[in-house]
Amino acid sequence: MQVSIEARQHAQALLNFIDASPSPWHAVTQVEKALAAQGFTQLNERDAWQFTQGGKYYVVRDGGSIIAFVLGQAAIAEHGFRIVGAHTDSPGLRLKPKAAYSTEGIAQFGVEVYGGPILATFTDRDLSLAGRVIVKTISGLTSHLIKLDQPIARLPNLAIHMNREVNEKGLALNKQTGLPLIFGHAANSETAKQLLADTLASSLQVNAADILSWDLAFYDTQRGSFWGIEQEFIANSQLDNLASCHAALEAMIGTEKPQATGICALFDHEEVGSESATGAGGSFLLDVMARICHSHNLSHEEKLRSYSQSFFISADMAHAFHPNHAGSYEPCHHVQVNQGPVIKTNANQRYSTNAATAARFIQLCEQAGVPYQQYAHRTDLGCGSTIGPIMAAQLGIATVDVGNPMWAMHSIRESAGVLDHGYMIATLKQHYAS
Repeated sequence: MQVSIEARQHAQALLNFIDASPSPWHAVTQVEKALAAQGFTQLNERDAWQFTQGGKYYVVRDGGSIIAFVLGQAAIAEHGFRIVGAHTDSPGLRLKPKAAYSTEGIAQFGVEVYGGPILATFTDRDLSLAGRVIVKTISGLTSHLIKLDQPIARLPNLAIHMNREVNEKGLALNKQTGLPLIFGHAANSETAKQLLADTLASSLQVNAADILSWDLAFYDTQRGSFWGIEQEFIANSQLDNLASCHAALEAMIGTEKPQATGICALFDHEEVGSESATGAGGSFLLDVMARICHSHNLSHEEKLRSYSQSFFISADMAHAFHPNHAGSYEPCHHVQVNQGPVIKTNANQRYSTNAATAARFIQLCEQAGVPYQQYAHRTDLGCGSTIGPIMAAQLGIATVDVGNPMWAMHSIRESAGVLDHGYMIATLKQHYAS
């Protein structure tokens, strides 16, 4: 398979982005850095917003969600918005508030399952902690990003000699008793708690007693890689859905002076239902769009007219055909890695796509010179969902669900194609320029 230098560069940039983003808060920070480097101005929700024509802006809500936008050259009421939405979170294991304890001298972390990870893939991996820590200071509360680079925890498998049927029945892990991670030796639980507190405090260079709370996730310290005989595949954690976040970001900063106002909306909490202040089910995008319309002195009717001229692309990853499990896929819908973005359709509105929005996305692919594929889930299997139906219902804007094909969705180590990331960026650039 021929893979161009440009395609490899796009894929390498994605792997670098993921490696630097082991939590939603890190992902948003990476997006902020990229936007600032391209001349975007940061806004604060507490302030009054003032814009310049053709201006580029972004706003962060609670660290885990970010919305960037570029004001178009054309009137919003006549041309509307071009929006791409994705999510910054991924399923996995989160550290509990009172996490550290000792079991017969072995220090362990209590964890909570976030979303729907493939739990078995977290065993025998080099795990570490990342996220945010809230620290008490003289001037108030301060949020610190933290990423422990060295492996500090592990979930060792039970030996096959004690689990003889593991290869026939699969690895089943009780979420309460089977997931606590080993991180050291501790004579008692108080010692274990102090080990954790001292580790966090040392990394942040603060006093352990000043640490009040945290949002911390375990991540795999193995970096992203290319694989395959011709190095045509990539592997990393969090391809679902940081790949879509990165594609949307690259498309936005790569589109010069668009006619329509473009929005890149990256939300937290999709993996747990999106019902939060920072999730797609909250008011974040509605608030930003309302303030944009207000700044342009649009009446309520003009705002509604602008929505009718808008198009929302919900970008989330898609299920690539796995030859070892052909029976798990709907016939005639076997999408392939490295063969372009996937249009996802579900009659029960688990995806927001309809005939009109699918056709519109197909046109964008054709204009960008990009191949495309179509996917429907096997009828007798439960279909996952995305932010697409949520946003379509909230905004009343024409919406399509798309994503790049991947293997092992929700594993701690997912795989995708080198070519597809560049394909998605090109299509989303066409969207912003339309």
